[in-house]
Amino acid sequence: MANTLTDLTPDLYQAMDTVSRELVGMIPSVTLDSGIERAAVGQQVRSFVTPASTASNITPGVTAPDDGDQTIGNESMTITKARGVPVRYNGEEQRGLNSGAGYRPILQDQFAQAMRTLTNEMESDLTALQSTFSRAYGTAGTTPFASDLSDTAQVRKILADNGAPLTDMNLVIDTTSGAKMRTLTQLSKANEAADNTLLRQGVLLDVHGMVIRESAQIVTTGTNVVTGTVTVTGTEAIGSTAIGTTTAGGSGVTALAGDIITIAGDTNKYVVAAAVTIGAGTTGTITIAAPGLRIAKAATAVISGVTAASRGMGFSKSAIVLATRAPARPEEGDMADDVMMITDPRSGISFEVALYKQYRQVRYEISAAWGVKNFKTAHSAILLG
Repeated sequence: MANTLTDLTPDLYQAMDTVSRELVGMIPSVTLDSGIERAAVGQQVRSFVTPASTASNITPGVTAPDDGDQTIGNESMTITKARGVPVRYNGEEQRGLNSGAGYRPILQDQFAQAMRTLTNEMESDLTALQSTFSRAYGTAGTTPFASDLSDTAQVRKILADNGAPLTDMNLVIDTTSGAKMRTLTQLSKANEAADNTLLRQGVLLDVHGMVIRESAQIVTTGTNVVTGTVTVTGTEAIGSTAIGTTTAGGSGVTALAGDIITIAGDTNKYVVAAAVTIGAGTTGTITIAAPGLRIAKAATAVISGVTAASRGMGFSKSAIVLATRAPARPEEGDMADDVMMITDPRSGISFEVALYKQYRQVRYEISAAWGVKNFKTAHSAILLG
């Protein structure tokens, strides 16, 4: 049995290499703010934000212009989880394994599974951010990419209309949509796609300036939030996010953040930003995500809901941040006999590995603390399926 984690370093990095090759769609698509410093659940951490740049006239002179200063902003986000996966063995169990496949190979597989468990949970938290997105495109119940690539173009249009940077755009879809895309003739034929990667290896190609990835964690959610006749109360201007709503007798609205509505005379689908319940025969307000209405609304325009659908996620890389830290530990330390941090060079995610020697048994713990946030709602859009 290894006396310290140093002896297990090759096994840990081999396990990490296995997991890094399995990284699911969201983690490699978002901005990673990773550090080895410790953070507690509920602690605020800062992620720096680059401001917009301005151009100036070029004027020849004796000295260089005294300009170019920028104020680097920052956004705060909360570490919401600190999770660990334990692996424990006693001497009898180790001896038993050595008579078969061997203790070390199985331990390496367990390390890989522990990291996979934490990685999948991070991925799940990221896909849950779909409830904070701006607008949606597509038809509930209809799988995207049934016949062409127009779905990608329409999601990109939403991001472009909302002012998102046209570089580093990503679209993360479910495996059903991925299967449809792989069967499209214009992508599977190497002579038409100018690339045989999809045909030979099944890797989704970049389309319309968007990096396409798959995730098994893409959710199917949403309900038809409207019952009966629900209308806009008064005139609403372009950009409005608070939509005055009137319900008829026997009608109502019950919406959660992330539900989707449409309004008569407007092809856009808007994401509800805050939960709301409006009873029958009364008025209330439905709050939609920024940047708000794309078309001005007249009074009495009918509001409808969108049923449950898969939520493919299109966004600018800079919009969504995954912050990872090492879990908090007492300043005096704890009972761990050895602790080390290992960082995946591909993803930048850091895991803490601790060794606890106990009476005739040993316990390993692979852990991480993290939080996720959508910093720019307008730079994110949903692809329904």
